[in-house]
Amino acid sequence: MNFTLKIWRQKDAKSKGAFETYNVSDISEDTSFLEMLDILNNDLIHAGKEPVAFDHDCREGICGMCSLHIDGTAHGPGQGATTCQIYMRKFKDGATITIEPWRSAAFPVIKDLVVNRGAYDQILQAGGFISVRTNSVPDANAIPIAKPDADESMDAAACIGCGACAATCKNGSAMLFVAARVSSLAKLPQGRVEGARRAKAMVAKMDELGFGNCTNTGACQAECPKNISIAHIARLNREFLSAKLED
Repeated sequence: MNFTLKIWRQKDAKSKGAFETYNVSDISEDTSFLEMLDILNNDLIHAGKEPVAFDHDCREGICGMCSLHIDGTAHGPGQGATTCQIYMRKFKDGATITIEPWRSAAFPVIKDLVVNRGAYDQILQAGGFISVRTNSVPDANAIPIAKPDADESMDAAACIGCGACAATCKNGSAMLFVAARVSSLAKLPQGRVEGARRAKAMVAKMDELGFGNCTNTGACQAECPKNISIAHIARLNREFLSAKLED
């Protein structure tokens, strides 16, 4: 398979970027998208040119680092999949593919397709954890948790923090990410102790970092590679409003 690639190139955060066009040929349909970029970079290096910088790590859909906009879609053409889980058989032979970094004010471009997603780390540091003393790990059956609550907590905890929700949202909102983190702890007894402080602190940090407001368009849920439901945003709102009422 042969492809024409329009890739965003940007030397550093202060430089002005632009699209550059490349061609790759004889790509197997079973090649992953990131492997295709590896092949391109190998060709560029052998030609004495600067390779394209892009983020990657596990390549198993776990770490969330492979954050790319492909033909205007976060992570590319596939439901419930990260960029590293997209294979070239998803594209037509001879297709022109446009590849961009996340487009969000809170995720500034570092170089080419690499963005700084440190804003998510700062939100987590504001309250996305349990700090109460729990001593040694208790037996799994020592704290009974209803299965629906456990299932909902685990569904929310599936969030990998890739940033697709904020990059897709027309407002640049991080509500789905924050909601997933809050919801994963709110349904567990260990997380209830700091529930009020957590919701207020994480929402405040999100606002401070310049993320936009949620207007419930549902784009975040549609593009989330882990299919996180926007129902968690409703829980975040309830947690936040309850905390404010307590104040």
